[in-house]
Amino acid sequence: MIFGRACLGVLAVALVTTTAQASPSPSPDHLIARSAQAMGTRITVTLWTDDEAAAARGAEAVFAEFKRVDRLMTSWLDDSDVSRINAAAGAVPVKVDPEVLAVIERAQEFSRVSGGAFDITVGAFRGLWKFDQDKDGTIPDPAAVEARRPLVRWRDVQINHRRGTVKLRRPGMRITLGGIAKGYAVDRAVAILRERGFVDFLIQAGGDLYVAGRKGDRRWRVGIRDPRGDQAASFAVAEIENRTFSTSGDYERSVIQDGVRYHHILDPATGRPATRSRSVTVMATDAVTADAWSTALFVMGHERGLALVEKNPDIEAVFVDADNQVHISSGLKDQVRVLRAPTPGI
Repeated sequence: MIFGRACLGVLAVALVTTTAQASPSPSPDHLIARSAQAMGTRITVTLWTDDEAAAARGAEAVFAEFKRVDRLMTSWLDDSDVSRINAAAGAVPVKVDPEVLAVIERAQEFSRVSGGAFDITVGAFRGLWKFDQDKDGTIPDPAAVEARRPLVRWRDVQINHRRGTVKLRRPGMRITLGGIAKGYAVDRAVAILRERGFVDFLIQAGGDLYVAGRKGDRRWRVGIRDPRGDQAASFAVAEIENRTFSTSGDYERSVIQDGVRYHHILDPATGRPATRSRSVTVMATDAVTADAWSTALFVMGHERGLALVEKNPDIEAVFVDADNQVHISSGLKDQVRVLRAPTPGI
């Protein structure tokens, strides 16, 4: 489970967009790209259009939406709904925005289906593991981690639909919407661009990418980042349209000490960085699903995770396991082309 501000956009960047060379095609015939910082990461909107003014307005609307979702769901602002829920843990229910309630509901469903591999209550470890703006490179005392493990239990998040409230059952509990809030923002951004008449575009927010339509007469080509390679290096590519990719990786926000890599994706069962994967990329039709499942599958590892993927028609996945081996779900084997083996290393 992604811990801390990763809930709002600091997923390890693992998906790098590229484009295929297209032959001349009717108007529109070129890309317009705009970028901004929001939710703790770089947001890039790329549109296949000739209308630069409309593209600029669309991109600004997307950036504004990311910032709006951030204000609702971050745990780094004291007055956000998530922070108010955390402050009232063990005491009283907190009335929240309907969007926040809906996202927490989705998170609880992912927790149930994944057997707890996805669990927003890993927020209880905040202050021990420091991989966000509080990053200092220290590794917490195992006893301190163990002391907080009883506070991690997704079933202790109590939702009252009629009253629109959320309550954490025990004092000391905290939630973080890691691995889902940014996916929600991507889905909202896609809806905004479609409402404005755009058909062919990309939205990338850290490790989350939505691909809409085509680039001229061809599909968009995306690359899956090499977990131990350069940031711009891909070990595999795929040509897709109208799908979302989300990657969770152990490399973007991490520290290596005594030959061990520590990173921000925590295993709810242990309270420590998950060890079964280097990266997991999930393809789905919506970003919330891809975002949450990339986190859950990263924690689960390929042996358990791949079996689950094969039973779920809504998702496909590419795993790079802890031994640097690549595993691709059956539904993606004809779409993903592995260029080379991922780079070895710690």
